[in-house]
Amino acid sequence: MKHGILLLVLLTVLLSSCRQTMPPGVVGPDSMKVYMWDMMRADELYLRILAKDSSASRRKVNVHLYKEVYELHHITKGKFDSSYRYYASNPILYKLLIDSLDAYATRERTRLFSRYGQAK
Repeated sequence: MKHGILLLVLLTVLLSSCRQTMPPGVVGPDSMKVYMWDMMRADELYLRILAKDSSASRRKVNVHLYKEVYELHHITKGKFDSSYRYYASNPILYKLLIDSLDAYATRERTRLFSRYGQAK
């Protein structure tokens, strides 16, 4: 019990200190997880297109899909890339981001399955 409280306090301190040290121009973790979720969905769509149309790789369909994600979220490729590099260079922040992304993905899949039914 004592270790659990200590761990909770430590985690709270880490999370609060992470928010304060974010450099200007870096996308916050709540927005970044949504951007990354949509980038992963664009990758999945690209793989499905590529499976049906092998010329898609020559037409760089994935680049066009990424551009659509950037436009949808009103972010530039440079800002996304620099933010991603920042998170990737900070292991604790990156783990928190990936865990948050995983939880977000689970919620989105559950929401979609409950709305449309599970695909067969």
